Amino acid sequence: MALDDLLEKNRLWAAAQLARDPEFFARLAKGQQPRLLWIGCSDSRVPAEEILGCGPGELFVHRNVANIVAYNDINVAAVIEFALVNLKVPDIVVCGHYGCGGIKAACQPKLPASYVGDWLMIGARAKRIVDDALAAEGRAADPEAYHRLVVEANVRLQLEHLANLTVVRRQWDDTPDIPRLHGWAYDLASGLVRVVRTGLPPRASLPPQLRRTRSPLPTTGRAGRTRCPSSTARSGRRTCGRSGQRRTISG
Repeated sequence: MALDDLLEKNRLWAAAQLARDPEFFARLAKGQQPRLLWIGCSDSRVPAEEILGCGPGELFVHRNVANIVAYNDINVAAVIEFALVNLKVPDIVVCGHYGCGGIKAACQPKLPASYVGDWLMIGARAKRIVDDALAAEGRAADPEAYHRLVVEANVRLQLEHLANLTVVRRQWDDTPDIPRLHGWAYDLASGLVRVVRTGLPPRASLPPQLRRTRSPLPTTGRAGRTRCPSSTARSGRRTCGRSGQRRTISG
């Protein structure tokens, strides 16, 4: 399949940028100062800059299948190190997305015998977290709700991996509270990003209940109200909801 149409679109895009701002590319060529490191899924429907309304130079991006942070992945470790040490990025976002094919595959009874299956094994604990929490509460979830729970549990799990990486812990020793770690989930159906967990400070200063990945499931209280696990950080932000509908409150 010819790709000439994409090259033509590039020429049109470059011309449009120059028409709006003649110094646009000259500024980009001088260097970058991205405001965050985005660790997201490779899914073509989840382009970080597009969904956050950002342009070139605003985000430092790493993407892989199912937004995994693996302890033995020199690729993601090098990206994180460059972001923290060279670019001085203060925030790292791990962003999953509902409808993730990698998470759906990880939820199958048997992972595929392939490199993809080997890779998804790193995130398989997210499924076990949700299964154990549902079993402990004696309830089940429909397939769509179950998938969303595992997506969010995987985001929390990868934040835990991120907090354990030497490059992050070393940076916390040098610059306390930086980087801040955030967990988000993007909804393909609405185009909106949901905050799963935000602004995590260094691991050593976390209360014990946040030092490990907890159950992602809300618990039901009186009158059918839903109490979600607190994701309170220094910003005072937490995610909660009512009757199965979640919302984010900033304080």
